Amino acid sequence: MAFLRLGSKPEAFHREGQSWICTSGLPSDVSVNIGEMSFHLHKFPLLSRSGLLEKLIEGNSSGDGSSFSLSLDDIPGGAKAFELIAKFCYGVKIEFTAQNVVSVRCTAEYLRMTEDYGNGNLILQTESFLNEVLSNWADSIRALEACEEVMPHAEELHVVSRCIDSLAIKACADPSLFSWPLPGRDTKQSPESTGLWNGISPATKTQPTGEDWWYEDVSFLSLPLYKRLILAIESRGMRPESIAASVVHYARRYLPLMNRQSSFDDANPGTNISNPSEADQRALLEEIVELLPNKKGVTSSKFLIRILRTAMVLHASPSCRENLEKRVGAQLDQASLVDLLIPNMGYSETLYDIDCVQRILDHFMLLEQAAAIATPPCIMEEGQLRNGSDSLTPMTMVASLIDGFLAEVALDVNLKLPKFEALAATIPDYARPLDDGLYHAIDVYLKAHPWIVDLEREQLCRLMNCQKLSLEASTHAAQNERLPLRVIVQVLFFEQLRLRTSISGWFFVSDNLENSQNTSQGLLKKDGSHQIDSAQPDATGGEDDVKHRVSELEKDCLSMKEGLQKLVKSKRSWRNFTRRFGFNRKSHSCCPKGSKPSNPRAPPSTVNRQQNCENIDVVPGTLKVN
Repeated sequence: MAFLRLGSKPEAFHREGQSWICTSGLPSDVSVNIGEMSFHLHKFPLLSRSGLLEKLIEGNSSGDGSSFSLSLDDIPGGAKAFELIAKFCYGVKIEFTAQNVVSVRCTAEYLRMTEDYGNGNLILQTESFLNEVLSNWADSIRALEACEEVMPHAEELHVVSRCIDSLAIKACADPSLFSWPLPGRDTKQSPESTGLWNGISPATKTQPTGEDWWYEDVSFLSLPLYKRLILAIESRGMRPESIAASVVHYARRYLPLMNRQSSFDDANPGTNISNPSEADQRALLEEIVELLPNKKGVTSSKFLIRILRTAMVLHASPSCRENLEKRVGAQLDQASLVDLLIPNMGYSETLYDIDCVQRILDHFMLLEQAAAIATPPCIMEEGQLRNGSDSLTPMTMVASLIDGFLAEVALDVNLKLPKFEALAATIPDYARPLDDGLYHAIDVYLKAHPWIVDLEREQLCRLMNCQKLSLEASTHAAQNERLPLRVIVQVLFFEQLRLRTSISGWFFVSDNLENSQNTSQGLLKKDGSHQIDSAQPDATGGEDDVKHRVSELEKDCLSMKEGLQKLVKSKRSWRNFTRRFGFNRKSHSCCPKGSKPSNPRAPPSTVNRQQNCENIDVVPGTLKVN
């Protein structure tokens, strides 16, 4: 730490209660009163160094040599700074440091201690030492903190701006290049480390530092000074990621309410800071939100959602909360489900704030739609498309996140159906490769709300696409008694189409194998050559593979038919349901050979449905497609 020693005389002042008395042997002829403190001094040492004191002493002297008093209650720095001024006027030894040089500089300016009142006067001395202080990072921090006591005068003398500019330059540079003291490091060297090793002093070796080396020091500044410093650092080209990290560090220190809501792994439990009031925290939070860079992704979604929760608790301004919601919505694909479960701070009946999540999702969709319009369709190479097919798009990631959120909030019995439907319908159908997550959320909602009527159940199930259910989800849905019967029939119908397509594909492959084998055998015999025996095991292996696959499909079909029969037995209105939707109880394809359909006068639409949805007759060991 830098320091400056002036004067050569020994201590000539002693304190008695609220009075400082000069022990020079001469009676005091002037008293300077500053607040409750009094200084009993002599006129000549004071007026020879200060223009203001010279004017005041000449105006109050009576000419008879009697003592008088001066009042300097508005002097910057108060009695503590004037003590150093008085000692300087008497030539007593004093020491200036980064903590007191700012107040002394302002006091010297106030008292007009210029070179007109003696060479090497205090203004020149303090100004020269202040330049030395600003060359060091730690001393610049201390000097800037000391400006709080004399802020108007320090602003007038541009001391605050000089400190901020000095810190901004150093924060944007590499501290190891200039041997600046690093925060949290002890600059004292042990006796063992002061020696030379091969002619090199170990004390001169720099230690590696990261980009966050200045976060801790600047976090001790007051909010107005910290804000000015961050703006100065940003104007000098600091990376937005580093600025955001510094603001996050500052918020964790001064927003204890946010820390109680979250479990930051890198929090600083050792810092002892008194908890400010809610009004102070609210004002601080709104300022911090304005300091965060607007660039997407530089601030983590976890922190943005945490500070959004805190803004709700502290009842921050609507504009502040809207700003945070838009920031979260812009990078919703980077959020996690745990962070998105925002407790409801209002008077709503639901446990979680569904409306807030809806607003965040709406903003995300607006940005995605604007990006889709602004981005022209591009033609990609086949290799690029293949390599990028595994990566999930932001829309797909948000769809999965919202489906998980719906499954969590669906357990709330107070969650109304319109809110659930509105949140689920905001995600477009193309964003979900599979509707398993949405089906799970719907199933949880139906289980937690058993009192909803059948019409509402059908309306809720229209949100999902039965064709986009996986095999496991389709199997579960076919046996789910909470689903409407119409949905179950749709699931079975699409599974039947999928099974028929799969079987047709396997038979097509099998026919191609047999045709190619017969063609090759005919060509070999026609040329008079012998058939290669090694091709027989391959053909046999292919036939076995097809037979094995067909056997598995037979089992799946049997299980589907058994499930359908159970549904028929459990639903007494099956006959009315099938007539209502135009299905016969037994399709034409399932009738024995030579028999007629059960309803020969079925309308053409019903016949078309029967032809398109032909059934599969399964006989042990065989599988027939009609």
